[in-house]
Amino acid sequence: MSISSLLTTAIAKRQKMFVPECIAKTDCFRVFHGTVEGVDGLTIDRYGSTWLVQSFHQRLEESVLMEISDILSQHTLLPIIYNDRSSRHSRVLNALDENLSDDAETEQHIRENGIVFTSKLRHVGQDPWLFLDMRIGREFVKANSTNKTVLNLFSYTCGIGTAAAVGGAKRVVNVDFSSFALEAGKTNAKLNDVVSQCEFIQSDVFPAIRQLGGLKVTARGNKKLPDYPKLSATQFDLVFLDPPRFAKSPFGTVDLINDYQSLFKPAMLATKKGGMIVCCNNVAKVDKNNWFASLVRCVEKQGRSVGKHTWLTPHDDFPSFDGNHPLKIVALEII
Repeated sequence: MSISSLLTTAIAKRQKMFVPECIAKTDCFRVFHGTVEGVDGLTIDRYGSTWLVQSFHQRLEESVLMEISDILSQHTLLPIIYNDRSSRHSRVLNALDENLSDDAETEQHIRENGIVFTSKLRHVGQDPWLFLDMRIGREFVKANSTNKTVLNLFSYTCGIGTAAAVGGAKRVVNVDFSSFALEAGKTNAKLNDVVSQCEFIQSDVFPAIRQLGGLKVTARGNKKLPDYPKLSATQFDLVFLDPPRFAKSPFGTVDLINDYQSLFKPAMLATKKGGMIVCCNNVAKVDKNNWFASLVRCVEKQGRSVGKHTWLTPHDDFPSFDGNHPLKIVALEII
């Protein structure tokens, strides 16, 4: 089947998202989820006043990109940014002409459920400033943050933290190592008039969460500890843990397949009794039930227990083959 037919079918399935009153509240969503909808490694998103086309396995042929552009332009005439991310490290490889480069590299404001976020489709990092499949997480946090303290780990541009503050959280602490991501997070707080509730800590997450959880900070491989912000042990009503798949730092290794517990344990210890920790794992091959069982075991080893739990599934613009989405999100009540 041609890309034109596949994309036309995908847009038809999402037609309700294009209704003007819906666009007024949420103008950023996935239009084509290629892995499930017919072209592996191809994604097409709407980010506010721009279409974003990205290919992750191989560069799109010019004829295919033209077909995509024709369908998108017939539907809604917006600038179309193409990011070729087919390299091993997912870096953007292709240049854009001057006009499109301005569209890609200039901040714009996008909306999700009425919350305003700053957006930039090309910048010093790799990904757009808002992960659209995490909309369900932001909705959940917004709905469960009233008068609560919230810790947002691996906060990136603080979408979760912003949603918590808009939802009425009395204190939101965002932790990330990236200064540019936290600057975008500060902009998000200003755009939504929640600056007073939000704090931003630039730090490797390992020393931050171990201090907050009341544990000693250690170095990977027993090497000399680099400098890091000093924090006091603190427990929060709601903790959000969304680590990358794999990363190494002087303080430890993030490994969502083999060692989720090295992050989960201190994050859980920083969760109040009766509080909630929301855990995310975006590795497709990690079994949902085995991962959940490992979280429960980790909680019980610390002499605590899991009360009720809630699974959060990404919205329909991110379909899966069998209902088991690669992004797994579960909210655990810690007793």
